Amino acid sequence: MSAVSEGPMKILVVDDEAPLVHLIEQYLLREGFHVEATGDGARAVDIVREQNPAVVILDLGLPGLDGVEACRRIRTFSDCYIIMLTARAEEVDRLIGLSVGADDYVTKPFSPRELVLRVKAMLRRPRNASETDPASHQLGDLRVDLAGREVQLRGRPVDLTLTEFEVLAALLSEPGVALSRSALITKVWGDDWFGDHHLVDVHIGHLRRKLGDDPTNPRFIHTVRGIGYKTGPRP
Repeated sequence: MSAVSEGPMKILVVDDEAPLVHLIEQYLLREGFHVEATGDGARAVDIVREQNPAVVILDLGLPGLDGVEACRRIRTFSDCYIIMLTARAEEVDRLIGLSVGADDYVTKPFSPRELVLRVKAMLRRPRNASETDPASHQLGDLRVDLAGREVQLRGRPVDLTLTEFEVLAALLSEPGVALSRSALITKVWGDDWFGDHHLVDVHIGHLRRKLGDDPTNPRFIHTVRGIGYKTGPRP
């Protein structure tokens, strides 16, 4: 996957509601972001391929190529952050978007100011291991290279989104320690993030699926009832 480019942060806004796009664009421009916008899902995929934005704000209910399929296609070549917008509050709609690689979701109607704050919080996430972290973690046949941001299972690469990698790295930073959803939110999304903590469960589910980790008999990620999750070998 391509890395997010250096320099001024570029944000792509994808929504067919022109007044809403204009409003979001004005808020982002005031914060110094470079903004591209389109109301077409297929065009959005092309823009991501051509311009490699740091964040894509992507409406779920686009005409033609909808947000779910656009997200799926973007994830085949880019690891940019993706925030899904949805006018439908049902849980299934939120999870559909996240299941194809979105990092977060916002339900309409929303405050453009709060959306911008969420974008800024997302971009503040550390993308490299700190000097005090080990260069890599080995858990059975799972190897996680923090510096290179690579995951291998039985010697084969595992393709994770930025957020999935960060959730896994957060768990591995304290092996064997049960981390609450709130603790994981703080580690991955930041202490100024606001939203639904169920987001953690969604990304844990994605990690388990990609790692072939059966939640009823896990090898890598264990559920700690009433608390959250931890990593480690089978008890």
